[in-house]
Amino acid sequence: MSETREHVPVLLEEVLSLLDPRPRATVLDGTIGAGGHARALLERAGKGSALLGLDRDPRAIELAREGLASLAPLSRLELVHASYDEAPEVAARVGLGPFHAILLDLGVSSMQLDRPERGFTFQREGPLDMRMDPSSPTTAASIVNEASEEEPADLIFQLGEERFSRRIAREVVRARNLAPFRTTLELARAIERAVPRPRRDRRRKKAPIHPATRTFQALRIAVNEELSRLERALPRLVDLLAPGGRLAVISFHSLEDRPVKRFFRASREAGRGLLVTRRAVRAGEAEIARNPRARSARLRVLERPS
Repeated sequence: MSETREHVPVLLEEVLSLLDPRPRATVLDGTIGAGGHARALLERAGKGSALLGLDRDPRAIELAREGLASLAPLSRLELVHASYDEAPEVAARVGLGPFHAILLDLGVSSMQLDRPERGFTFQREGPLDMRMDPSSPTTAASIVNEASEEEPADLIFQLGEERFSRRIAREVVRARNLAPFRTTLELARAIERAVPRPRRDRRRKKAPIHPATRTFQALRIAVNEELSRLERALPRLVDLLAPGGRLAVISFHSLEDRPVKRFFRASREAGRGLLVTRRAVRAGEAEIARNPRARSARLRVLERPS
């Protein structure tokens, strides 16, 4: 099965309904991935529409170009290797905008998680990398092997919301003094030594998460500067909207959702935006059964006043 077919866009019907691109709309997908959301939006907008698709992962741009090729005769497609916080500069360069619909689907994609050589998962052996953009200088290995003990402790606490962050940081420093970390499983084993796996409570339906889950999340966010890029991008993206245009953001945990919620509310109070969604839209049970990744997805939409 190809990477394109493996990718399942989350909250697709909700995105289509809430963004509701007009005929011949100009669309910006800031995290295009394999192009699933973008394809649906362009098909809704029809002939004469245009898409600017961005992604920090060059492999995603390749997959999107392959997956959207059949739409090229009907729509203008501009696919660019860039981060969504660079959207104004890229849009000006390719001559697209203002946009009637803008979408961000945050976090790590399934096609990145499923490739152990990218280093995002502790489920399989891979290099301790975690870069969405392979040309970026900072890797997870450079953080755990070179930072002081206090730095990863604070990082894991703040970006992973991990209460055992100091115990984990101490074990990381102890282990790296013997040999530097090179793989995901080496780091996962060190974390397990610091935070033993809790016993399963039969009264709870869900199994406890793996001890490395929060630490890997924190490292991934830090390596890719995800939160700082998001906070920088939000006001810049609103400025790219046409009057009546809408910005939709899909987040997967509270650290992502919080700044989106805060910015949308501030925009409403300042008269710069209208809340299309008063509360985050969540996936239904049927979608979660088909795609478990959708369980944590939260969709918020803001409209630029006409």
